[in-house]
Amino acid sequence: MKIREEYTCPLELTHDITKGKWKPIILWQLRLGNTSLANLEKNIQGINQKMLIEQLKELLEFRIIGKKTFDGYPLKVEYYLTDRGKKVLEAITIMQNIGIELMKENGLENVLRIKGIID
Repeated sequence: MKIREEYTCPLELTHDITKGKWKPIILWQLRLGNTSLANLEKNIQGINQKMLIEQLKELLEFRIIGKKTFDGYPLKVEYYLTDRGKKVLEAITIMQNIGIELMKENGLENVLRIKGIID
């Protein structure tokens, strides 16, 4: 993603970096710790590898996540949250909690139970 010449405010830039269907979900998965591309693809229902790689590339570009490559064969790569990513995760956690609250208010507790989000 290319940074534009003009922004209304800093929030607009942050929104550009984190917007989309997948980036918040990727960051939510990374809250659990370092993980591989294959694990991310397995744990994020509905994403394909091409889209995942594209989203990871953009998050890497702005240092929201980091990537560690290990020597050896087969090649092993892990993705992790950077300090900046952990700050973004705080906002995503608030959004998650609001989503839980709204789902409860709208009778969707069963979905939350099935997903293991509530007891």
